[in-house]
Amino acid sequence: MYDPTVARLTYRALLGRRRALILGALPLLLIVLSVAVRALTGADDQTASDVLGGFAIATMVPIIGVIAGTGAIGPEIDDGSVVYLLSKPLKRPTIIFTKLIVAIAVTMVFSAVPTLIAGLILNGNGQQIAVAYTVAALVSSIAYSALFLLLGTVSRHAVVFGLVYALVWEALFGSLVPGARTLSVQQWSLAVAHKIAGGDLVTSDVSLGTATVLLVAVTALATWYAGQKLRTLKLAGEE
Repeated sequence: MYDPTVARLTYRALLGRRRALILGALPLLLIVLSVAVRALTGADDQTASDVLGGFAIATMVPIIGVIAGTGAIGPEIDDGSVVYLLSKPLKRPTIIFTKLIVAIAVTMVFSAVPTLIAGLILNGNGQQIAVAYTVAALVSSIAYSALFLLLGTVSRHAVVFGLVYALVWEALFGSLVPGARTLSVQQWSLAVAHKIAGGDLVTSDVSLGTATVLLVAVTALATWYAGQKLRTLKLAGEE
């Protein structure tokens, strides 16, 4: 299910100079913001939770997921180079699964690591806040990567649609609108964070059991359907 050659090509595409600079911009901003907040307010648990929840989880992680998930396959479909992969004796699910693993790894590195660093800067992991939000970033990275990899497979405008989803649904509706919060990857990951941190500093509208089921289901279904769509691309090329 995992092909090293596909993985190497995908890493090379995602971590090229321009894309790496884009991926690194938001994590750098988070760390700079955390340093400034710590200098101005000192170590405060509520402030740390607000920064990590409001910026890292609600904005940074989904945007990085968009860049990594869509970038893992979208450009190859757009420029036609995906034909090279489709011409190889590789199963379509293997291609998708390999690209998903790469997208997850890249999203985790550029979101979970800076979230942990920012949390340690903000309050030194008081009440396990830094660890809780780091785990939330790790968990959401998996679901976002699967969703945006699927989007990159089905649409030539995946980045635009992905950013609309990340900024409007996750960052805005997922944080403010009660009904939408139930269907938000952000809230599912916060349910996991709430279990780790306890108390009222990290909250979620979704129970841990429901969040776990939804995270697994969305990841599995998105990955499966992306594989099916890649098969369709192969058939379209033959026709």
